[in-house]
Order: sequence, then structure tokens, then C-alpha cells
Amino acid sequence: MGRKRLITDSFQVVKKRKRDSKEVKEAQSPPHETVTVQEESVLQDAIQPDQLETLKQFDLSWEYGPCTGITRLQRWERAESLGLSPPATVRELLLKHREDSIIMHSLWHEYSL
Repeated sequence: MGRKRLITDSFQVVKKRKRDSKEVKEAQSPPHETVTVQEESVLQDAIQPDQLETLKQFDLSWEYGPCTGITRLQRWERAESLGLSPPATVRELLLKHREDSIIMHSLWHEYSL
């Protein structure tokens, strides 16, 4: 019958060299004093995971119509014009992060129709 095949029979085993992780981390981390006000404002403007979840739930809700082929803001405005009362928090997030394409497009934007 032969011996049982192992995954290492098909793929070469690659061993990585260990580096001194303390030296690498110390060299890469900037001093705390050099953080500028601009970097702090960028971090505050970044979208939070709970806000992404809100946008995802908006995409998954069929109550507001299909979301393929249009941006989230266009979908929100269409739902508003049809009297469907979409969440105002979604519109606020979309207007706040208008330049970010990940925020503006739905979950299925990357997929072809």
C-alpha cells in the first residue's frame, strides 16, 4: 500500500530565521513626542468598526431597494425620495467620509454584474 502522504511531500519546508524582535520593534516605533496634531485628527476621522457594521447592514437591507450599480449615498437619497425613511446616521457617515471609496460603495461594488 505504501506510506501515507504528507503535505510536506508536495510543498517544500521553509524555515525562517529568527530575528531579535525587541531590536526591530524599538527601531520601527516612533517616539511618542513626534505625534503631530494632524495625525491625531486623521485617527479621529477614521471610521470605526461599528460604523462599518452600520453601513454593511444598510447594504444588506432590501427595504431600501437594490444597491448594485450605485453608491450608498445615491441609494440613501433614492430611498428618501421614495419615502422609505433610511437611517439618518448612514447619510451622516457617508457625507463625513465622502472621499473614501470604500465607504461610498456597497459591499458588492468590486463584483461584476
